[in-house]
Amino acid sequence: MAALRSISNSLRLAYSNPTNSSLNRPVSVKLSCPLVTQSSNLFSASKNLSFSATKRPFSSRTSASSSDSSSPSRVQELYVYEINERDRQSPAYLKLSQKNTNALGDLVPFTNKLYTGDLEKRVGITAGLCILVQNKPEMKGDRYEAIYSFYFGDYGHIAVQGPYITYEDTYLAVTGGSGIFEGVKGQVKLQQIIFPFKLFYTFYLKDIGDLPPELVVKPTQPSPAAEPTANAKACHPHATISGFTD
Repeated sequence: MAALRSISNSLRLAYSNPTNSSLNRPVSVKLSCPLVTQSSNLFSASKNLSFSATKRPFSSRTSASSSDSSSPSRVQELYVYEINERDRQSPAYLKLSQKNTNALGDLVPFTNKLYTGDLEKRVGITAGLCILVQNKPEMKGDRYEAIYSFYFGDYGHIAVQGPYITYEDTYLAVTGGSGIFEGVKGQVKLQQIIFPFKLFYTFYLKDIGDLPPELVVKPTQPSPAAEPTANAKACHPHATISGFTD
């Protein structure tokens, strides 16, 4: 009996103890609900943040590459023939030195006719000045500093400056322009075919809009035999550009 009373007293103490009683309450269940909810919200927010953070740079890169594809700074090639048809009193050689040979300071103003790279249309003229800076007897030629312009009728003009060498190809800087060539940059390759009567130019132009289709043509291979068509030479309306410079 004493043992039974002892067990009964122990049971009463256990149920009457507030500490033990609190452990039996569903406190952990009540606390876990808001924690789980907060955790879910945080996970959802971080998910949204990472998605939007990824999306913004992607759209930024996409618009940058789209604008690059239509950027006026891309390089466009333009092919032109310059031909001296011996009807413009060009070139004029102004000898300033006292030497019998070509020497430093001699001046050569010139103007020649321009044709599209396929020799199908007359586009205008060149006009400028060459200053002799070096005579190269061993190369049977000269080196000039040249400053001149290419006139393309109503389209405007391109100005260039740089080395004009009579015995090899050279590159000149494109220094500016007008009309559709306003703000143009780039360079032009000069190929001597028959000095000083036939030259071929390849322009590498940037910072301008699209060139007109009648100027963007597949060029005729540069050679001494290359000649403009009879229509272009005669300046028939369908074989010239609008307002071509004469």
